[in-house]
Amino acid sequence: MEKTLLKNARMVSDGKIAEGDLLIEGNRIGRIARDLSDATARVIDLEGNYLLPGLIDDQVHFREPGLTHKGDIASESRAAVAGGITSFMEQPNTVPQTTTPKKLEEKFEMGARSAYANYSFPLGGTNDNLEEIKRLDKNACSGIKLFLGSSTGDMLVDDQAVLERIFRSTEMVICAHCEDEATIRGNAARYAEQYGEDIPMKYHPQIRSEAACYLSSSQAIALARETGARLHVFHLSTGKETALFRNDIPLSEKKITAEACIHHLWFSDADYETQGAFIKWNPAVKTATDREQLWEAVLDDRIDVLATDHAPHTLEEKAQPYVRCPSGGPLVQHVLPALMEKFKAGVIPLETIVQKMCHNPAILFNVRERGFLREGFYADLTVVAPNTPWTVTKENILYKCGWSPFEGQRFHASVLYTFVNGHLAFEKGRISEKRNAMRLTFDR
Repeated sequence: MEKTLLKNARMVSDGKIAEGDLLIEGNRIGRIARDLSDATARVIDLEGNYLLPGLIDDQVHFREPGLTHKGDIASESRAAVAGGITSFMEQPNTVPQTTTPKKLEEKFEMGARSAYANYSFPLGGTNDNLEEIKRLDKNACSGIKLFLGSSTGDMLVDDQAVLERIFRSTEMVICAHCEDEATIRGNAARYAEQYGEDIPMKYHPQIRSEAACYLSSSQAIALARETGARLHVFHLSTGKETALFRNDIPLSEKKITAEACIHHLWFSDADYETQGAFIKWNPAVKTATDREQLWEAVLDDRIDVLATDHAPHTLEEKAQPYVRCPSGGPLVQHVLPALMEKFKAGVIPLETIVQKMCHNPAILFNVRERGFLREGFYADLTVVAPNTPWTVTKENILYKCGWSPFEGQRFHASVLYTFVNGHLAFEKGRISEKRNAMRLTFDR
């Protein structure tokens, strides 16, 4: 059995930071203690750097199949591993869409061939695949994804009778993109009347507005309460929405949960002036006040999970006029350094970063034996040096699309090592071409 002994770590897990050593045995964490030794193990001295559980990103778009000119499972999961992400849940709005169990299993076959990080794929809900959802085994995949507002792809679920039946028909986590389509279309029509196709990017948050977000998310939450469904609202972008969620019970008892993404916590509408299409996401980046209120909700546990909504497009696509410019951007390589920047600034404790990107995704989706530094769990690990500065440049961007909204940003923290199921997948800037990823499994 291959062994690796990680010495002199500051281990971050279960709400605390503890100094010690960790022994990897095969694909599992064998022992965690002080002053460990093993004559048969490879020894890596972590020199007091932080050892975290591998990050679990519950929302990415890796664009395979059908959109692989933007990215693919191999290219984007390599970037994810370089960013400390060891597990991902890739969304169904590909070509073809992942809306049947057959297409879902084909996606898992792609993951098995190509992924550098552990993988799962939710089944996409539509107006006409209820029977497919009902037949799906509750442990088959990460959950059900519903687009309650149109985004990249054409998976809008706008039949309220169907939506209610979906909510009543599954025990799985229903992950929802919440924006009211009628509100967005009305707003877009008014701006198009004035500007035609070339609407200034700064109006994106007025088109995909606070009202559109709140109306959709509040209606979804009301339906979840009525039906008893397990609802997870993706990528909150407004402060107003945070009032819809609870923080007076533990995550394990919540049936309605929320997520925030790094771009809504980093950028504001003031950045459209310089970033333009590079920060065009759905839902839109909104005001600095919204950003502040999202941070408050992350810190007081109304928001349970942090994620990326990684969604690459080519530079040529992003250069198009507003109405043809797709929304989304690549983020998996840079989310942890960005969060470490907020840790350094005193915005968020490191223990909370680990809670929101490691522990809580594992708890929320019932991921088996991942997300914590615990003996017997899979050895998905990330080592972060808090004082190893670097700058994001075109030369060190790993996304297939070749750009990042963080280009030019100087980060103080660097990911040094990433282990995927005990295998050293990333080491000081070098990615191992050996794939050791596994299909995520669930205990439901």
